[in-house]
Amino acid sequence: MLKSWIYDTTITLQDSVESWPQALELCAKPLLDMQVIAPEYVTAIVEQHHKLGPYYVLAPGLAMPHARPEEGAKGLGLSLLKLKHGVSFGAGEFDPVDVIVMLAAPDKHSHIEMISALAELFSSDEDMAELHQANTLEDIKKIIDRF
Repeated sequence: MLKSWIYDTTITLQDSVESWPQALELCAKPLLDMQVIAPEYVTAIVEQHHKLGPYYVLAPGLAMPHARPEEGAKGLGLSLLKLKHGVSFGAGEFDPVDVIVMLAAPDKHSHIEMISALAELFSSDEDMAELHQANTLEDIKKIIDRF
């Protein structure tokens, strides 16, 4: 299921980034390139982060940045950024974040299956531990293929 949305061109591997906004930009690039999101989608995430804090950091080392459909989501999509060295999102004990999965959905219903598959992955301690250790595209794809 997840491999329908997370595949070679939507996965980015990077050693490190300078800041969380840079991590968001890198993670968004595949979705921007495919025109799944508009640039204002990323702007909306950053603005919400400044207002509410890192609302999308879900667990230690894991962030799922997203914004409302009307804030620039043109289609349904996921992208994954895996950092070798995590970055601080200002999320306390959940920092540093090294797995960032950006989600975009054009409405409030179409992403239910996608969220369900992500929830399965995120709730598997074993698979998440493997994802945090993954250093290659192939390692990441093997994990994604299970969901």
